Amino acid sequence: MSEYNYIFNRRGNPAEFSLMQDLQIEENSTFKLKVVVPHELGPEMGHDTAILMLHGLNERSWQKYMPWANAIAQMTGVPVVMFPIAFHIDRSPESWSNPRVMQKLVCMQNEEDCSNGLHNSNLTFANYALSSRIRENPLRFYVAGRQTVNDICQFLDEVRNGQYPFLEKDCKMDIFSYSIGSLLSQVLLMSNAGGYFSNSKLFMFCGGSLFSQMNGNSRLIMDQHSFERLRGFYNNKFLTMYFNHEIVHDIVNESFLAHIGKDLKRKEREEFYRANSHRIKIVALKNDLVIPVCGIKDALGDAFDKILVQMDFPFKYSHEIPFPFERKEDLQDVNNWFGKVFSQAASFLKQK
Repeated sequence: MSEYNYIFNRRGNPAEFSLMQDLQIEENSTFKLKVVVPHELGPEMGHDTAILMLHGLNERSWQKYMPWANAIAQMTGVPVVMFPIAFHIDRSPESWSNPRVMQKLVCMQNEEDCSNGLHNSNLTFANYALSSRIRENPLRFYVAGRQTVNDICQFLDEVRNGQYPFLEKDCKMDIFSYSIGSLLSQVLLMSNAGGYFSNSKLFMFCGGSLFSQMNGNSRLIMDQHSFERLRGFYNNKFLTMYFNHEIVHDIVNESFLAHIGKDLKRKEREEFYRANSHRIKIVALKNDLVIPVCGIKDALGDAFDKILVQMDFPFKYSHEIPFPFERKEDLQDVNNWFGKVFSQAASFLKQK
């Protein structure tokens, strides 16, 4: 595989409710798009198909995803564009990934919580930056998602204008998504954001649940109090804001609303999956505690039997680390199941 980096400069107006201090984070406006291309193709060749890769919540590097992107590019023979969600990967200050800086803040937060009689689980240096930002203002979750939708549409506008020579101007953009990136991809497809996704195929891994049934309380994602605040906000306050027209009513936001709770725009959501089951596939893990299978089934409605494939690996895994390659005793099994997952992804995405 060959890797190439392209600089992306975000243009246009910020997403609604963007905070001034967040607008001043330069890394979020100018960042790298990492592209993985099969060796034999090269960056100069104009491809008529590419795959957009969307990652999970609270990721600070592409390290976990590089083997995934390499496997997909090799098996499909098309480029994989690794697009970072706003304020994630290298769209955030380096200090957010610095264990020494973050651990000091964790200790201060724990002392404050203890003095207030609060017990907070799963606050770590790895999730402090996201946890503290969400605790301060849970609307940031919506802002980051909406900004990323806008950025992806800008990227595809630029593709149409010939700014990325490795892609044809009318390149078809399919999607491989994981975890919270799957929620983003569901919104992209259901809304057909920018008119770019009417023919796209979507493969989700460990994703696809309704937001109300996700559990982001994890040492690698978000601490207990922050996630409880996040989930409570979108199950209550956000809905009030939406129905009071404090939030823009457009197809992107309506598609997001449809994936918050089971009965929100249920008819439209289930009809979407029923009508588009031929271009959507999900591989879910039986013991996934973050994105439960029941939440995926509730999102899909009666189309789940056409879309959903459930797996259960014969080794200890988690949502956050589905392929624990560091345990030598499990290495053969991990490699085998890694191959099964990504063979399914590639086979589905290659189908015409």
